[in-house]
Amino acid sequence: MPAISNYRGIIPAISCPFTPDHRIDEPALRKLASWLAGHDGVVAIMTNGHTGEVFSLTPAERAEVTRIVADELKGLARPVPVISSIVCEGLADAAEHARAAVEAGAVALDVMPPHHWLRFGFTPGHALQYFEAIHQAAPNADLVCHVYPAWTRASYSSQLLADLAKLPYLQAFKVGQRDMNKYARDIQAIREADASKAILTCHDEYLLASMVQGVDGALVGFATFIPQLIIDLWNAVKAGDLKKAMAVQAVITPLKDAVYGGGEPTGEAHARMKGGMYLAGVLDDATVRPPTEAPNAKEVEALRAAVKQAGLLKR
Repeated sequence: MPAISNYRGIIPAISCPFTPDHRIDEPALRKLASWLAGHDGVVAIMTNGHTGEVFSLTPAERAEVTRIVADELKGLARPVPVISSIVCEGLADAAEHARAAVEAGAVALDVMPPHHWLRFGFTPGHALQYFEAIHQAAPNADLVCHVYPAWTRASYSSQLLADLAKLPYLQAFKVGQRDMNKYARDIQAIREADASKAILTCHDEYLLASMVQGVDGALVGFATFIPQLIIDLWNAVKAGDLKKAMAVQAVITPLKDAVYGGGEPTGEAHARMKGGMYLAGVLDDATVRPPTEAPNAKEVEALRAAVKQAGLLKR
């Protein structure tokens, strides 16, 4: 029985607010989690993703972020479960993080590939062992497979994705494949292996193009900034209303350009996103942790123009 009954919809990968002296800002994080959960169409919230500046957080801080968000979302009339990313290098390390995340309140775990695979590569057996070790450490938690792009050495083949889809404890795929031919093949492979598994795009920088490929929703950091626009886009896609979807995407595109600059998500893109969230009144402080750099004056002005055209400017 899956721990999360519904992955189909929008799942924001939540940003982690910091105080000016770079501590986790618990009141701001609680406010952000509550605000996101209040959007009809948000079906879960993910902590400790790239948007949450996970690489700047200690293991204890990662668990604390999950604890704060899970605690804030307790007792809601419409349950909004918490997923925590596992960003580790080895089996023992990942098992420790998995146990800590579940103890903190996560009911599902987003499994990123170990980052040494980006340099050295891996075998299918490595991946299967990694997922199994995390499952053994947290047997009651759902696992979500986080798929990296084909240009990395940590990308999964379509066959491996099919094998992962057959794991009974793996319930969803966060597909970050940027090669659209392989994206389509991967979706087909997962569907053929187990059509019950949810497939979620994480293409922040071209949402509409990836949503119309037969996926079940989106798990994206961009939804921590503009949840309603992304919900509106997804609802239009589900309804088959391409004209409306294109109109919503036309509002999103200047925001996307100001945040991502025409490329894939990066640390500085997440800093620009915080800058946009500040301008939109979502955050009261846009502090990022070093070495991530805050947006420069030109980037802030581009963000201001994009936020204004979307009708979201508050500052």
